[in-house]
Parts: sequence; structure tokens; C-alpha cells
Amino acid sequence: MRRVLVTGGSGFFGGILKRRLLAAGYAVVNIDLVADVDTLPNLVSHQGDIRDAALLARVFADGQFEAVFHCAAMLAHDTISEDELWSSNVDGTRRIAEACRAAGVSRLVFISSNCLWASNLGHEVAEDEPPAPVELYGRSKLEGERVLAEFPDLAVVTIRCPTIIDGGRLGLLAILFEFILDGKRVWVVGDGQNRYQFIYAQDLATACIQTLGYEGSDLFHIGSENVVSLRRVYEAIIAAAGTKARVAELPKAPTIAAMKLAHTLRISPLGPYHYRMIAEDFIFDTRRIRERLGWRPTLTNEQMMVEAFRYYAAGRKEIHARTDVSAHSKPAAMGVIRLLKWIS
Repeated sequence: MRRVLVTGGSGFFGGILKRRLLAAGYAVVNIDLVADVDTLPNLVSHQGDIRDAALLARVFADGQFEAVFHCAAMLAHDTISEDELWSSNVDGTRRIAEACRAAGVSRLVFISSNCLWASNLGHEVAEDEPPAPVELYGRSKLEGERVLAEFPDLAVVTIRCPTIIDGGRLGLLAILFEFILDGKRVWVVGDGQNRYQFIYAQDLATACIQTLGYEGSDLFHIGSENVVSLRRVYEAIIAAAGTKARVAELPKAPTIAAMKLAHTLRISPLGPYHYRMIAEDFIFDTRRIRERLGWRPTLTNEQMMVEAFRYYAAGRKEIHARTDVSAHSKPAAMGVIRLLKWIS
């Protein structure tokens, strides 16, 4: 049976990819700091750190992998130190590449991010445009890309993706969903006409699997198509929820100033990337992945966000009781946003 390794396979997207690979007939090995709740045929899971060279040596020694899907990453809004985030995302990526080289695994798929930018470039962003991250997570993902470039013997396919959405995606989205479910006003900054692209997790998993038949290294931008305004996305969720929630506007300049102050005081889960992009357009140019992989998206922003909301609404109580899970699989702490909810 063809075998693959997934790092971060206990997390939100890693778990989806893991299950898709199993369904496609692969034997899957998972490494994650978080325990894997799945016990499935042809799945072997290791709870451990990707920076643990001895653990990696044991895992790779168990058998030849056709490919490694490197999905593991620590997030800026999780409760970890900056040094730990950088070490996990950068040093961990290097350890994975070194283990691939030592074991003769020639194919690695790296999940990167649109957080490599934090400004509206005024057009769809192509793969050859110079990144300019403004916060630690984005810088760590960019450095991860640079680390992998030091391994020319590996066929590395990097997929830069926007926010990944599906049933089960929580984190900061859970805050939005709580406002809507409780019938509160949902705030946009400015007029809410800015367009921000997402990617459906199943579509991203499809792209990852398609890379198994791709020759050589490459870099792809991925995302949904027919991207509408954030206001329209929120209105679609509210319509599906059937609550008294409504979209309301906050003035752009003072709101962003307040978000910056809240971040400085460490009382908000929103960081520099969020307050820079909250009222801006950002869309990837996806022509390269369409042409070279034959990939196509299946869900729009509205459709995938409604799916994610319904998951939250169906299991809200259990979701808020979660502890030992990945950052995307539990609600983010509201911090000062709780005050905004009280007055909404």
C-alpha cells in the first residue's frame, strides 16, 4: 500500500487531508503535538514534536513514504511564545526536510499562507510577487519556504492558501458565529464592500492529492472564485442562521486605531495582519494551479462559510468545552471583543 506522512494530521486541515488520503487508498502516518482522535484502518498516529529528530528518524525508518504533507504550524493567536512559534514553524520545517533527505523521500508538499502579505495590492496576487509579511506567523511561513529552497534534491510543492474554511473550522471564526447565533450586530470595518478570498478545505485537500502526480517543484496560489464582499458573506450566514443578527458598520480609521491599541495591550486575539486586512481586498491569482494541476474550486466563500457556521451551531456547547485540540479546532478567546458583543 502506498504510504504518506502528514504533519499536523490531528488538526483541522491536516485531519481533513488525512481522511481524504485514507479514503483514496493510502496508508497514512500522522505526527502532531495533539493526540489524534481518529482510529481508522491504515492510520498510524504519533503524538510528538516535528522538531524531535529522534522521533522523525523512528517514523521514517518504519517504511518508505511516497510523499510528506507538511501541514503542521503554530499560530500567532494561540497561547505560545514568539520563540516557540518561530522554532516550530521554521526549525520544524527544516527537521522534516532533513528527515526526507535522510530517508530518500523525494516529494514534500508544504502548506503556506496568504499571510505573506498584509496589504491590498490592487490586483490578484500572483506567485512571482515579492512577499511582505508584517507579523511573526507570516514571517515564519516565508522563512519555511526559504528553508525548503535549501533542499534542491527534494521535489517541493508549496501551496499558499488563504483562510481555510469547512465544517469544524473555528478559531477566530467562532467569534463571528457566536455573534450571529446570539442575534447580535455583526460589525464590518468601513462599508464592508472589501473582498477577501477563502479556500474550501476539501478543495485544498484535492489540490494536495493532485500534487502526487506532479513532476518537480513548484509554487501555487489557491483560493475560491467569484469572491463577493465580506458584507455579502456575513449576510449569507445570517440568512442561514435565521436570527435577528444584522450587519453594521464601524468607522475605519478609529476602529483600526483601537485594534492596534488592543493588540499592544494584549487584550485582543486580533494581530497586525488582521487590523491591516480587515477592510482591504485580498485575492490570489489562481491561474497557475488551474493550468498546471487542472485544479478547480467547488464552493464559493458564502457556501463554505455557511457550512462552517452550521457545524458550530449544531455543536456549540461541546465546542466551547474543548481544550486539548488544535487552535483552529476550538474557539479563540474573545478578549476585549467580549465588550463589543455586550453593546451589540
